[in-house]
Amino acid sequence: MSTLRDLRQKILAVGNIRKITQAMELVAAARLRKAQVKAESARPYALKLNEILERLIAAAGELHHPLITSVNVTPEVKKIGLVVIAGDRGLCGGYNQGVFSAAEKFIQKHSSAQITLITVGRKSCEHFAKSRLNIAYKIPEWGGKITYLQIEEFSMSLIDFYLNGQFDEIWLVYTHFVNLMVREVLIEKFLNIETKASTEQKINYIFEPDAASIFAKLLPHYCITKIQSALNDAYAAELAARISSMRSATKNAQEMIEKLTLMRNKVRQAGITKELIEITSGAEILR
Repeated sequence: MSTLRDLRQKILAVGNIRKITQAMELVAAARLRKAQVKAESARPYALKLNEILERLIAAAGELHHPLITSVNVTPEVKKIGLVVIAGDRGLCGGYNQGVFSAAEKFIQKHSSAQITLITVGRKSCEHFAKSRLNIAYKIPEWGGKITYLQIEEFSMSLIDFYLNGQFDEIWLVYTHFVNLMVREVLIEKFLNIETKASTEQKINYIFEPDAASIFAKLLPHYCITKIQSALNDAYAAELAARISSMRSATKNAQEMIEKLTLMRNKVRQAGITKELIEITSGAEILR
């Protein structure tokens, strides 16, 4: 049985842990407000850009661009690039593990193809470091502070990988932020861009100077926006997961303190009772 001194030390240690988890929850909550606004404000722009791109592709007719593939064409896929976006730190529950599980399921599903990884986040780099798969590109530290220029450089590197024939397809694995309690791991195709057969009446756009020049500017911007949106979503989801995890840890620490306090009181009461019995017995002997 633990002594009174041991129990007091345990209560003190758990109390210190509770203070740390509370502080981490508050820090994550403060950061989440900015990250949530950033992620949600960028979504309408990304959705509208995607809608415009689909309409322009439909209006362009027989436009041939290396980044665009018709849904009617099913090219053979032998080499796949998989971008796995995770966090730089732990203490966020099953956030990172959820991304890794989805990535591993994707790898098993496409076992017939040669898969190469592109890892974003220190945890992603560490998790796949001992994997049999090759890693073509790494961003080990980003922590939600990656700049637009860095995103542009990353996106253009992915485009170069695809255009150079290093990959036949590039996919993204990241966590979509819904709200504080709901997060969803998504697997989306990044490249190639597939045109969808539309039932809407085509609009007769006038392309100036020409369709090829417009798509040469629009498609890289679309890719940059898609990567930026995925990173914004992933960071907001990571912070939300950390808040939930630290809140749960704080609650568990409080419950443990209450249990240890009860044990301490019982041990102290037993000690007092024992001393009273000894004093009473000694008084009886002296009579």
